Amino acid sequence: MNLDMYKTAARVGDSTGEGLEDKHRLTMGGEEKAENGSEIIEHKAYARVGLLGNPSDVYYGRTISLGISNFWASVRLHPSDQLVIVPHPFHDLFQFNSLSHLVNRLNNEGYYGGVRLLMAICRIFNNYCKDNHIELHDRNFTLSYDTNIPRQTGLSGSSAIVCAALSCLLDFYKVKHMIKVDIRPNLILNAEKELGIIAGLQDRVAQVYGGVVFMDFNKKSMDEWGHGEYTPMDVGLLPPLYLIYAENPSDSGKVHSTVRQRWLNGDEFIKASMEEVANIALEGRAALTQKDNAKLASLMNRNFDLRRSMFGDDALGALNIEMVEVARRVGAASKFTGSGGAVVAFCPDGPSQAKLLEDACHKAGFVIEPIQVAQSQITGSDS
Repeated sequence: MNLDMYKTAARVGDSTGEGLEDKHRLTMGGEEKAENGSEIIEHKAYARVGLLGNPSDVYYGRTISLGISNFWASVRLHPSDQLVIVPHPFHDLFQFNSLSHLVNRLNNEGYYGGVRLLMAICRIFNNYCKDNHIELHDRNFTLSYDTNIPRQTGLSGSSAIVCAALSCLLDFYKVKHMIKVDIRPNLILNAEKELGIIAGLQDRVAQVYGGVVFMDFNKKSMDEWGHGEYTPMDVGLLPPLYLIYAENPSDSGKVHSTVRQRWLNGDEFIKASMEEVANIALEGRAALTQKDNAKLASLMNRNFDLRRSMFGDDALGALNIEMVEVARRVGAASKFTGSGGAVVAFCPDGPSQAKLLEDACHKAGFVIEPIQVAQSQITGSDS
């Protein structure tokens, strides 16, 4: 990466060179058919970056988040005689060269791959349709997946797989028009909850909608509708942004956070801090609209400082904090993309500062790349 990264950062497009028309498709050409000649449905869902306001989404707050096409998960579905969930050859590995190979694989990748995610969304989708009197045909299918979203980077890799799978199911059963777009993030989250994954709606909204989305999770809306109010924003309002992460994350914070319980207990410091975090998203929307880069940088830094004061360094993890500090030492604004593992950075002083940031990240052993913003995933057929 060089100074050209500054010019390409925040560009709408796919950094892999694949056309964006491929990311959300129903493929019907001869080369896009399964071996039995049936049509293949394929969808992608992109990694998520929380720009402002997180983690207030689970505290009736507000956020601004974006889908990024640097990384994605894809799911393919084709009709078949039996319902088959295909294990991934790497992420669902069950054959090893040795005991040490197995242990190293578990240390780096954990115990779970994507098969459980696909099974969970199938169950949640089926139950939702049954509960809402949405009739499904009885034909079977085969589901397979792939992903290049780095693990343990806070880029919502699990929910991307679930999101892409849900899109395939909606097309296969031809019920997209019957399940509103603002409901779909709830289905994705419910599938993950089935597996003990604790999270909020923010990531799933960003992946369902794509582009940049302002989200308001006020209590009235959450209680009445079960979801927040989601407003897509103009991608062109974003300045160049950069993604920083460690290739081999080893320290994601080892201490269980008590913030949630303290908030439920009415802790005044936590409540006031979380309200300020939520207001940062509101101020950030105005800063983006007005192209006030100085204000945006200040808000990003304040967002992280508030998180740090609430959660503490032990919970955040030394490696995660160092990624933020590397950017700040060259004057860039920086904060977590999610709960840790990756950082989003902004260089308000332009290309020369971006070059300093690049050099500092490489010296510290971190990966840095320009953020490519995914286009909106909402089409005319979405309700």
